[in-house]
Amino acid sequence: MKLCVIPIDNRPVCYNLIQDIAKIDTSIELYMPPRKMLGGLTKDADIVGLYSWLNQLPEVDAIVISLDTIAYGGLIPSRRSNEHFNDIFRRVHDFKEVLETKNAKIYAVSSIMRISNNNCNEEEKEYWDKYGKLIFEYSYTKHQYASSLGLESPVKNLIPPNILADYKMTRNRNFRINQTYLEWQKQGFFDTLIFSKDDCAEYGFNVMEANHLVRMGGQVITGADEIPMSLISKAINCEMKVNPVYTEPESTDLISNYEDVSIKKSVENQLKFAGVDIVDGNDSDITLVVNNFKDHQGEIVMKQDTEQFSGKFIPPETPYMIADVRNANGADNNFVSELFKNFRYDGFYGYSAWNTSANSLGSLICCAKVKFNAEKNGTYNETAFKKVQMIRFLDDWAYQANIRQTISEPCNIQPVMKPYEEKVSELLDLPVRNEYFYPWNRLFEIEVTDELF
Repeated sequence: MKLCVIPIDNRPVCYNLIQDIAKIDTSIELYMPPRKMLGGLTKDADIVGLYSWLNQLPEVDAIVISLDTIAYGGLIPSRRSNEHFNDIFRRVHDFKEVLETKNAKIYAVSSIMRISNNNCNEEEKEYWDKYGKLIFEYSYTKHQYASSLGLESPVKNLIPPNILADYKMTRNRNFRINQTYLEWQKQGFFDTLIFSKDDCAEYGFNVMEANHLVRMGGQVITGADEIPMSLISKAINCEMKVNPVYTEPESTDLISNYEDVSIKKSVENQLKFAGVDIVDGNDSDITLVVNNFKDHQGEIVMKQDTEQFSGKFIPPETPYMIADVRNANGADNNFVSELFKNFRYDGFYGYSAWNTSANSLGSLICCAKVKFNAEKNGTYNETAFKKVQMIRFLDDWAYQANIRQTISEPCNIQPVMKPYEEKVSELLDLPVRNEYFYPWNRLFEIEVTDELF
């Protein structure tokens, strides 16, 4: 399979992880633009360079594309950009003309602009450090109460008119661009078009927009960073049957942090979106073990505790994969400890615990489907699979759930990672020779590099 992927941005989970998963199947010929062309925390993607790169792309079977990268320069620039609708429309239309010449199946994702409930402008416009929470509250109450009563939200009076006007202008511009994509979808341009809804609450302008797009015939899924990997899963023509089971089966109706659907619904949505059949028990190819939460999802970074796994975990006798979503942004130490005690590599299809529940699920399912298909076709690269698992354990468990909690700024973590490396090396029977970097110069994500490839 010849596959082209234009990611959301240059983060390791958006760029490196896609490359690493693709290497699990030696029959996948992957084309991605140079990483330096993509956007980051403080820079936009080189859109002119991407246009030239795409023009020169050889014939491929499928193109997975983040439309935010093309339209705005990346996911974060989509919230910060002050460009006019007409300029962005002309740009995406030019890219559409290039894509039409490729005669490939197009799998695309575009974000519905999020509304963060905080006063942090690291990924938002400058005024978010003063008015972020108020804008969130205005959006929430406007949707929940005021619109149904035909009244304006009183929170409006607490936000300077020029700031509120700018915010609404940006939202409206992005929504109109999404409506444009939906028209192209109706014309048959996309094989799959997804609108992503991340960091969302029960109410808000983003939820209103999502509902409107659905009424217009669009497909919306909760998530963001993992969706290109979910689209890769969808592009792989392989039947795979999965049986989801939960460590807390009585609590599957609870909603994860940063999402607006129950964990059970999130699991089912991610599986269906990836083109995977949901079955029961003995009919499955793989069991998806979901380490879910009892009362509420924990948030390690925010010091929001939850009841950790307290039972004994024995891997199922069937092939299995694990979505560890008891916490957002990091593994459940108790569960990992049990997993390591009773780990069975034979039939293991992956572990993931990074960021939101949707992030963990989408990337995990993609890795499992690529491995499953490669095994069927005799093109499986076991070392590549082990590398993906090594990085997930060292990032999601060692760093996010442990080391990150002991440091206050980016620093050299190589010495303190050694004990974790030794455990993971023994678990996977894989030599570990890693270095660690902070690609966006913040604690939120690390980049794990190794000498395996």
